[in-house]
Amino acid sequence: MASAHDKAVLQAIFSPTTPFGDIPGLNQEEELTDDDSSFDPVLLKQVKDLELKGVSAAEAGDVKTALHHFNQAIQILPSRSSAYNNRAQAKRLQGDTKGAIKDLEQAISLSKDKGRSACQAHVQRGLLLRLACRDEEARADFERAAALGSEFARQQAIILNPYAALCNRMLSEVIGKLRNPEMPEMQ
Repeated sequence: MASAHDKAVLQAIFSPTTPFGDIPGLNQEEELTDDDSSFDPVLLKQVKDLELKGVSAAEAGDVKTALHHFNQAIQILPSRSSAYNNRAQAKRLQGDTKGAIKDLEQAISLSKDKGRSACQAHVQRGLLLRLACRDEEARADFERAAALGSEFARQQAIILNPYAALCNRMLSEVIGKLRNPEMPEMQ
């Protein structure tokens, strides 16, 4: 009987272009957490509530209010990475790409490049770098996020790696031929 990991590996081999989330047991990003143990629990709850309000405001299209909530969260706990990550997204929605990248770099630094905030910041910075046609830097961010557990980042890193993309395409063609061999011509 194959384990969940074995099934995920086989799925990745036989369907290398499967969208993220479709490979059971491979996306570990949901399991990531940030180490918030050093923060005062009362302040941490307050900051988390402000971040939730900010995310809700951003989703409703009120980016100005979202930024206000994220700025408040950062003011209360300036050494917590999550609010910088969220504020980066609000800045991106405003068209402030440089400000967004600066906040993402701060999130990565504060998280010590570990946990959920670091993973998300690498993915988000990778996407911004990719939009700026800075593919090598984007690939490095996607590879780091993939190492932290993001399946989406793994797929992006593969797309940006020409050798991996070529190997995956060749493997897909071979598997396709094995699954559907051409019938020999009859004379």
